[in-house]
Parts: sequence; C-alpha cells; structure tokens
Amino acid sequence: MKNYELATFAGGCFWCMVKPFDQYDGVIKVISGYTGGHLINPTYQQVCKGDTGHTEAVQITYDPNKISYSQLLSIFWQQIDPTDGNGQFADRGDSYRPVIFYHNAEQQNLALESKKALQDSKQFNKPIKVAIEPAQPFYPAEDYHQNFYLKQPNHYQRYNQLSGRADFITKHWSHKK
Repeated sequence: MKNYELATFAGGCFWCMVKPFDQYDGVIKVISGYTGGHLINPTYQQVCKGDTGHTEAVQITYDPNKISYSQLLSIFWQQIDPTDGNGQFADRGDSYRPVIFYHNAEQQNLALESKKALQDSKQFNKPIKVAIEPAQPFYPAEDYHQNFYLKQPNHYQRYNQLSGRADFITKHWSHKK
C-alpha cells in the first residue's frame, strides 16, 4: 500500500485549479470541493450565496516519493494572483479567496517559507495576501464540477481566458516554467 498525502489549495474558481496539478507525475487525483465553512456537505448553490463560510478549493492526493509538497506549492503560486486576498480574477468574495490549507506542521512551515520567499523576491510590488490555515473538513463538489476542463473544454478555455487568469499567468509566471 502506498503512503499518499493530501494537499489542499484554494485559488479562485476550482475549475481552473484542477488542470495545473492534474498533469504532474505523482499527483494521484485532484478533487474540486468546498472547505473552511460551518455547513456540513454544502451544495454549490449554498456556497455561492456566501453565507456558509466555505471556500472553493481543490484537494490533491499525491505520492510524496514522486512529487514534493514544495513542488505543489510552486505550482499553486503560479496559478493565482497572490496579491489579491478578496477573490481571484473575475471571481470575488470569500468563497474565491486564495488559501493554502495545511494538513500538518511540515506543510504549514513549507507554506509559510514559500510565502515569505515570494514576498522577498519582489516579483510583486504589493503584499502577498494568501491565507495559510489549518485544513478543515473537505466536501467534494457536485460531479459536474469534477475535471471540468476535460468535460467542458471549450467552456473551461473561454472562462480561463475571459476571467483574466490566463493573461495574468502568462504575464507574471511564464518565465518560471
């Protein structure tokens, strides 16, 4: 039996957070869902209303012998605008805020170190506003949200472009790839 681990990241709409992780060897699965709120097993409609306290996130099951948590953090940072703590791109509000949800002390330390390194790099001229919080119960989103980039590739591509995410990533992160 393999010893897989979990990583949980929120970076705006969960549709756009699956594909970047899904392509790496060592990533076993990426699930879109909700975390950080007070309602058990919320629905998309409930989370969208904004009163459940949940954040859209992805939970990644990975093999630490093939991909490290530090590598996952690097991928995460390159999918978001780390200076915007009030949502991401076209999506605004708490349910779209960027968060690293750590599952243990080692993940917490690595997340804090990576955030400090990004701030110290001066790549951005504004403060890094990504929250780092303990993982809470994670509730998978409805099936139609899972692997949206594969199920609805045209809709996904259009959303990724029109939201401003694709241009931001190209402008700020393409040199890191």
